[in-house]
Amino acid sequence: MMQIVKEGYPFILVPLILGIVLVVSGFDKFLSSIGVLCILGSLFFIYFFRDPKIKVTQGKNLILSPCNGTVLEVSENETEKVIRVFLAVLDVHLQRSPVSGKVLSVEHKPGKFLKAMKPEAHIVNEQNVITIENENGKYLVKQIAGIFANRCVSWVKSGDILKLGDKIGVIKLGSQVDLHMPKNVEVKVEKGNKVVSGVTIFASINKGS
Repeated sequence: MMQIVKEGYPFILVPLILGIVLVVSGFDKFLSSIGVLCILGSLFFIYFFRDPKIKVTQGKNLILSPCNGTVLEVSENETEKVIRVFLAVLDVHLQRSPVSGKVLSVEHKPGKFLKAMKPEAHIVNEQNVITIENENGKYLVKQIAGIFANRCVSWVKSGDILKLGDKIGVIKLGSQVDLHMPKNVEVKVEKGNKVVSGVTIFASINKGS
């Protein structure tokens, strides 16, 4: 049986119940048609909020993708490397920890709801910033809202100990996830790559740096 993240139940049950009532009551064809649309909407949200079983990729010094989606950008500056990923509406929308480590903080930043693919979206949009630390450095997972994504939900808190691939949160509807990593990593993905949360290797630690 397909698992569903708990945040999806209101989106699934409300239109499902309304749709069944409208279809069964048989008031008229128009209301029955609305009921069918409600049921179809419920089925869509079942798919949208799915939590598929995966086998988390294992290995020493690996950094895994925190989300499903398409790589928008790989960049670096003097202190870090950053991978930005766009989550289309049909992608799995829960996030996983890219590394093992301790959650240092979870910070909510209110903001705008621009389209996730706009260059400035990762700066000005509503977002949660989850900071994870281990012996190799700090990693920031940014859950970024989009034009239809009105809420980023974190399932972890400061002090939590995470294993590689542990579930850490979900974003409702289309969105973006950024991963900020230490400079001494060797990136394994590039713009346009499709990635899978907890499976795709984003990068590995270069101990020689």
